[in-house]
Amino acid sequence: MIFMKLVLHPLAAEIVKTLETHDHEAWIVGGAVRDLLLNLPSYDWDVTTSATPEEITPLFPESFYDNEYGTVKVAGKHLREQFGVGSDDDDDLLFDITTYRSESEYSDKRRPDSVVWGKSVEEDLRRRDFTINAIALRVIHDSRFKIQEKYDVELVDPYDGQRDIEQNVIRAVGDPAERFEEDALRIMRAIRIAAQLGFTIEPATFTALTSKVPNLRHVSWERIGAETMKLLSTDHAADGVLLMASTGILDIVMPELLLAKGVAQAGHHIYDVFTHSVEALRACPSPDPVVRLATLLHDVDKPTVAKAQGVRGVTFYNHEVVGARTAKRIADRLRLPKRDQDRIFTLVRWHMFHYEPKLTDSAIRRFIRRVGKENIHDMMALRVGDRVGGGSRATSWRLTELQKRIGEQFYEPLSLKDLLVNGADVMRILNIKPSRKVGEILNALFEEILDDPAKNTKEYLEKRIGELK
Repeated sequence: MIFMKLVLHPLAAEIVKTLETHDHEAWIVGGAVRDLLLNLPSYDWDVTTSATPEEITPLFPESFYDNEYGTVKVAGKHLREQFGVGSDDDDDLLFDITTYRSESEYSDKRRPDSVVWGKSVEEDLRRRDFTINAIALRVIHDSRFKIQEKYDVELVDPYDGQRDIEQNVIRAVGDPAERFEEDALRIMRAIRIAAQLGFTIEPATFTALTSKVPNLRHVSWERIGAETMKLLSTDHAADGVLLMASTGILDIVMPELLLAKGVAQAGHHIYDVFTHSVEALRACPSPDPVVRLATLLHDVDKPTVAKAQGVRGVTFYNHEVVGARTAKRIADRLRLPKRDQDRIFTLVRWHMFHYEPKLTDSAIRRFIRRVGKENIHDMMALRVGDRVGGGSRATSWRLTELQKRIGEQFYEPLSLKDLLVNGADVMRILNIKPSRKVGEILNALFEEILDDPAKNTKEYLEKRIGELK
């Protein structure tokens, strides 16, 4: 047993206190304990207990239990109402309370065939994935009944997870081959946690992980997609992608990206297409995993359109057009929402923009319209990644001037909804019914105001409707 003081979430402490008050053992476990020991903020608070779901739910009136794995869930909002502690920021947190478990075989490489309630926290920790996630914490009796900044706690750490935290190592609990055979998603979790924390994967765990990569084919794309996007959200996402490539994971998840390995580029580029793509991801300033995925995939179809071109070496004409479709197909495979698929398509499709000072204001407005006002900042983040990933500085006078001119035009009419007339006006003036003609006239009017926003007056537009009939 190890004793120390730690800053705990007061609602997690209240869950432990409530269970122990009713004669049940209760421990905070998993990522929350790991993050506490690393002095990182934690958002995943899990409690394991000797209590069964039927014994847990009466203690937390707003809790719910709809699974076969012994997990009762309760929202932070309801815990705040029950205990009168916490803050508004806790309302969206979801706390898991799970009965000690002892699991059987994993026939589908993902979920246990059956779940048997365990008898101790040590038995529960034995089924965990990595040593840094197999540490349990309980609040010591004398201090658990008052809310405080730091709590006296007792740690159970049967697999030396604290040592691995100190050494920045990901190590499987027990036999690593068995852990990855049980649950193939742990293969991606190891890569993601390593990228998240900047840890390395110890050799035996890495060897076992690599040998079990084919088992990922048994995991649903929803789960693979979720882990991929979590990885792309981390501080070391680029290194995570390189690990995915070296272990064979990328062959399953994004094989299209691997075609870029060894494809040379001309001009200012200092890397092949694959390395450029990874380095662009590394340099992308946006924390949004969707923008990061678009940055990683922005040149995904350069290998398929590459053509030798005399002294220039090679060209990649229309790679952004073909690549946009491929990037969207990958986003769909990863089960991203339709809105995010469309964002990725747009960012890849229009990332090959060029700026010259001679561009007119109307050309700038057309660029904003193509990309979408909501995507402009994301496009600039992709361009920064693209530049740095190609060996250039993050910005240039051209990019700076373009951003300035975009800002000047950002609040000019940029979509049909900005017109001071609408379809009803067209039908009234021309005395026609809803038809394609209405849309054609609105689009013609919009093209005019893109060229000259001063024409966006009701008087002028109604006059033009009559002339365009």
